[in-house]
Amino acid sequence: MKTTILIHCPDKSGIIYTVTGFIHAQGGNIIYLDQHVDKATGELFMRIESEFSEDQLSLSAFKNKFDSELTDTYKIKWSIHSDEIKPRMGLFVSKYNHCLYDLLSRFNSGELAVDIPFIISNHTDLEFVAKQFDIPYYYIPVTKDTKAEAENKQLELLEKYEIDFVVLARYMQIVTSKIIDRYPNKIINIHHSFLPAFAGAKPYHAAFKRGVKIIGATGHYVTEELDAGPIIEQDTTTVSHTHTIEDFIAKGRDLEKIVLSRAVKLHIQRKTMVYNNKTVIFS
Repeated sequence: MKTTILIHCPDKSGIIYTVTGFIHAQGGNIIYLDQHVDKATGELFMRIESEFSEDQLSLSAFKNKFDSELTDTYKIKWSIHSDEIKPRMGLFVSKYNHCLYDLLSRFNSGELAVDIPFIISNHTDLEFVAKQFDIPYYYIPVTKDTKAEAENKQLELLEKYEIDFVVLARYMQIVTSKIIDRYPNKIINIHHSFLPAFAGAKPYHAAFKRGVKIIGATGHYVTEELDAGPIIEQDTTTVSHTHTIEDFIAKGRDLEKIVLSRAVKLHIQRKTMVYNNKTVIFS
């Protein structure tokens, strides 16, 4: 069995030796280790991949022993994940299909090691896409007057299907604290990187008029402060006076789907850790 352990704690001499020694003592063979120390705060972040034979590892026993011997002593916040258990991803969409198609194609090809129990949308436009990939599609309309009721229905589905994390694949609605608080650092969103300079309904048009030379996209975790959550992945591409507004939009959408898929993959692979509204991204 292959496992991934994530650790966050105050940095202390000998802690890496202690943790790796503990894993070895439980019959684990460490195959990859990455760690980072934030010098400003004195915090240690560590990601460890280990292999255990099936008869060597009981996750519950491992957790109990780790907690009793290490957690309190080193003030460790940690989690262990078996690669045999695929996380369950909920997809939220509206009308744009480029991010949805990209994620579903990667999922269908085996690139994303997840289960996708459903797609939720506030429009019916993309139901045909869900049918192409044989994934249940739930239409939950959202208006100013029905938003609270809509989120209650969304939460019911998230709980019913035991969703581990949510991806907003161009879901054009603000997600409130009702859902965010249930999935802290587990809701991934994508947006263009013109913020805050070019906010509003037509950022590409505004950027085109300003004559920008770089456009980009940002994948981040969702917080109550709109589009200001911990950044997971970003990318940019150049543009020039030869490009039209349509070129800007096309290039932007290409970046959005690429950056979102990278962010989702990093999350699935347990390579992200959040601290003080920033992320540590392991290689």
